[in-house]
Amino acid sequence: MKNVVVTGASSGIGRATALLLDRCGYTVFAGVRRDEYADELRKAGSDRITPVQLDITVQEQVDAAAALVKDRVGDRGGLQGLVNNAGTAVFGCTEFCPMPEMRRQIEVNFIGQVAVTQAFAPLIRQGTGRFVFVSSANGHFALPYMGAYAASKFAIEALADAMRREFRPWRIPVVVVEPGTVEAKMWDTSPSVEDVLDRMSEQGRELHADRMRLFDVLMQKGRRCAARPEDIAAVIRKALEARRPRTRYQRGPGSLMAIAGSRLPDRLADWFVEGLLTGRLSSRLMGW
Repeated sequence: MKNVVVTGASSGIGRATALLLDRCGYTVFAGVRRDEYADELRKAGSDRITPVQLDITVQEQVDAAAALVKDRVGDRGGLQGLVNNAGTAVFGCTEFCPMPEMRRQIEVNFIGQVAVTQAFAPLIRQGTGRFVFVSSANGHFALPYMGAYAASKFAIEALADAMRREFRPWRIPVVVVEPGTVEAKMWDTSPSVEDVLDRMSEQGRELHADRMRLFDVLMQKGRRCAARPEDIAAVIRKALEARRPRTRYQRGPGSLMAIAGSRLPDRLADWFVEGLLTGRLSSRLMGW
């Protein structure tokens, strides 16, 4: 049996991954936060999919999910994979980002991932499985007004590096998947730039409104060439099944651009981002 846990399976990359692995014969434990998403997964998949109530920021739910999975697979070889995919995104100026939103961003995208990893690590050891973290191009290259999100993804990159070296004696791979822009419900349900500006102080709006609107236009244009969740799911499957997986997988032009940008000298990278933000470079490089 091939048993795998996928967090954040309500929509987007997580849902696409759960359904793809189901079609490939895996027994999938799909973490969802609401019953309606659980019902949708059951209808779309086979009886190999088991939706699990899982808000990764609630330790009691993490522990209950781990206990349920242990009960189901403990005598059948443990887990062959844990896909840490759950996440959210906070958009806005770091200078004026409300601290509850900043804490929530780190709690979901980093602390929650650690809690899930700790809870399921014994089953990964038992199954000689592997850990897969879904990071982002923003885990290499931080864009303006995405500071909180980028910080959480940089943290995931560091966590994966440390874990890869810690689990090396047992030959348990730790893999990071780094998508560029993806068609995701997360972006559709996020507050608009005008909503974010409305919540800022008058000083914040005076300082940043024009540039934030320009950045939003840039992001909207970038989403025209966004990867599909199914494309990222295929990469995750490769990360789970490769005999000797790479430590990192990139997908999409946004991801490759971020890697390239992270290797530029800081001042040159700043000039490049400013050129994209103001439109001086975006029209030339991307045909906008």
